[in-house]
Amino acid sequence: MAERLFGTDGIRGRVNKGAIRPANFVRFGEALGYVLRKSEPSPKVLIGRDTRASGNMIQAAIEAGLFNAGVNVLRAGVLPTPAVGRLTSELDVQAGLMITASHNPAHDNGVKVFGANGFKLSAGEQEEIEDLIQDESIDCFVSVGEMGHATTDETLAGRYVQFAIDSLSNGADLTGLKICVDAANGAGSGLAEQVFSALGVNVLSVLGSAPNGENINDKCGALHPEALQKAVLDTCSDLGLAFDGDADRIVLVDEKGGLIDGDQIMGAIALHYAKQGKLSGNKLVATIMSNMGLELALEDKGITLERTRVGDRYVVERLREGGFTVGGEQSGHIVLTDHVTTGDAIIAGVKLMEIVAAASSPTSEVLRVFDPVPQVTENVRFESDDPLSHPGVTHIIDEVRGRLGRDGRIVVRKSGTERLIRVMAEAISQVEAERAAADIVSALETADKSPPR
Repeated sequence: MAERLFGTDGIRGRVNKGAIRPANFVRFGEALGYVLRKSEPSPKVLIGRDTRASGNMIQAAIEAGLFNAGVNVLRAGVLPTPAVGRLTSELDVQAGLMITASHNPAHDNGVKVFGANGFKLSAGEQEEIEDLIQDESIDCFVSVGEMGHATTDETLAGRYVQFAIDSLSNGADLTGLKICVDAANGAGSGLAEQVFSALGVNVLSVLGSAPNGENINDKCGALHPEALQKAVLDTCSDLGLAFDGDADRIVLVDEKGGLIDGDQIMGAIALHYAKQGKLSGNKLVATIMSNMGLELALEDKGITLERTRVGDRYVVERLREGGFTVGGEQSGHIVLTDHVTTGDAIIAGVKLMEIVAAASSPTSEVLRVFDPVPQVTENVRFESDDPLSHPGVTHIIDEVRGRLGRDGRIVVRKSGTERLIRVMAEAISQVEAERAAADIVSALETADKSPPR
C-alpha cells in the first residue's frame, strides 16, 4: 500500500476511495496492536465513533486487525471526540480510537488516535504505526489462542455527561439562561441537552439532534449555523451553540443572530480564566491563523498570545510543554487543559455560559472582546508539485510582506488534507487585505500553470 494514511489529524478521507478502505483499517488495527504489545502483553483499546453510516464498517475492520494482534476492545458507542480522549486517560486502556471525519461530510470518515494519557499521538508515534502499515512483510498477528475480544460499556456516555456537568465553576449559576443548540446530527446529539438542562439552562430549541447516518454536518452545525441563527432570533434566546460532527469544535450565535468565532471565544475564556487566577503563565496558545486584533486586545490586558502551526494537535503540544491552560483555533477548537485533553465543544459551552450568566450585558457585548483586523482568506487548488517554490511566488510573498510591514500579516501554507494552498492576509484596511491576498493568489495560479523546470 503506497498511499499514506495519517494526515495532520489522524486518518481521514472519502470512504472506499484512496486509502480509506476496510483492508487498510484492518492493517491499521494490526499495526497499532503490534506497537501496543511492545509494552503491554494484553493491551486494551477504547473505541468510540460519531454517527456516520460508515462508522460500523470501519470499526469492524479496525477491530478485526486489533483482535488479530492480540488486543481487547472496549466499545463505547457514539461519543464526542473529547469524551474518548478523557475516558482513555481514566480507564485501564492503552489507547483510544475515535472513528470520525470531524466536520467533513457524511461520505468521509477516518480515525483519531489517543495514547493512554488521553492526548493525541505525536507525529513520531503516528510515523511508527504508519511504517508498519506500509511494510506488510512484518507479521503483526498472534496465535489463535491469544486473539483479542470485545466488550461493550453502555455507561461511558453517562460518565462523560457527568464530567461535563461537574466542569461548572464553583459558585457559577446558569439557571434560567435561554439557549439554542445545534449538534450537527453528530456525536454530541442528545448529550449537550442533558448537560445544559442538568445545569439549569433553559434549552429552547434543539437542532441537529436527529442523526440518520447520512446527515452529519449537512446544512447544520458549526459550519452551517444559519438555522441556529434563525432559532435564536425566533426564541429570543440569550445565545446559540453550534458543534461540529464529533463535538470538538464550537461556534456561537449571539442574541442578535450574529456569529462569534473561535478567536472571540478564546479571548473571552482567557480573560475569564485570568480573572479567576487560572490562566497559567498569563498566556493563550493559538495558531498562526488567529486574528491580529485578538493579539492586540490581550496584550492590552497583560496576556500574551503565543502562536503555533495550524492544527489543534500543535496547540495541545504547546499547552502541555508550557503547562498552559487555555488554547485553541479560530475554527472553534477550544482546549482547556484543566478539564480535557483536546477540543471540547460542550465544556467550552459551559464556560461561555458562565461568562454570559455572570454579566449584566448581552452576549453580543460580553463575548466580543476585540475588534478584528480586516482578514481575507483564499484557497488555491493546485496541480503541480509545489507552486510555493516558484521564484515568482516567493518574490510576490516577499513584496507583500514588505508592503504591509508591521501593519499587517500574511500566512501562506499547504493544506494537510487537500491539494490546496491556503492564503490569509491581514491589514489595517479591508482593501489592503484583499489586495495582498489577490496578489499572492494570482502568483500561485500563474506558477501552477508554469512550474519551475
